[in-house]
Amino acid sequence: MEKRYFEKLEFNKIKEILESFCVTFLGKKFALELLPLLSKEKIEKAITQTFEASTLIYRKGNLPISEIEDITKYLKILGSKNSLSSKALLDLANILKVSKNLKKYFSSEEIDMNEFSGLQNFFESLYSNINIESKVFNSIIDENTISDEASSNLKNIRKNIKNKEQEIRSKLNSILHQKFIQEPIITVRNDRFVIPVKSEYKSECKGFVHDISSSGSTLFIEPISIFDLNNDINELKIKETIEIQNILENLSALFFDLTSELENDMNLIGTIDFIFAKRKICKLY
Repeated sequence: MEKRYFEKLEFNKIKEILESFCVTFLGKKFALELLPLLSKEKIEKAITQTFEASTLIYRKGNLPISEIEDITKYLKILGSKNSLSSKALLDLANILKVSKNLKKYFSSEEIDMNEFSGLQNFFESLYSNINIESKVFNSIIDENTISDEASSNLKNIRKNIKNKEQEIRSKLNSILHQKFIQEPIITVRNDRFVIPVKSEYKSECKGFVHDISSSGSTLFIEPISIFDLNNDINELKIKETIEIQNILENLSALFFDLTSELENDMNLIGTIDFIFAKRKICKLY
């Protein structure tokens, strides 16, 4: 169809409105790439899908859909059997979660499948896995935080770190009232616990100087009495980092054989979003 006809019909404006009704990045993409259908069969199919979407919303309420990430780059990494980041794993688990919610929305005793032959295949082709989904969400709090419950080893390591920190604080609190203390606080420099000591009393607090205040009046000293404890904490933190990497590798492995299912889910979610957005735009006219 010639461009001038698109302009007369304000087709691009319609596509922009349709895009605004989409929730997912892929639904928006489908909306902006929309072209007029030129065959009777395709037009009737699209009308049927839109009508069925309208009926579903009337009976079941709004579609339980939320934004998803483009997981294409993650699928390539999984294809090479490599480990993913926390964020990537959360994004994949979200795909499974949205797919699960959509399947649940469509699968109901209230629905006669014969009434929704135009949409049935989209919903029923979605793949969900509650075990993997739960495993990821229970292990990763956010993209920067792994849960203590991700593994018993991680939980024990963090417990030991807290115990060592409490022991350090107890030792340092016992000397914070001394005259050489600038302020009665415990702080951290170079990942080691230190206390602020008045520079003129440096000789009265045996230890390692990690920092000096801009005025030169305060030295941040790690007392000898906590030197070994600080070393213990640093060693434990190295073990924590290694264990977190093991957790991410194990979680990533759960998805190694699911790349096709995940890619299919992403496209189906975008398609369903696009179809239901068309139903919304119909309400305007």
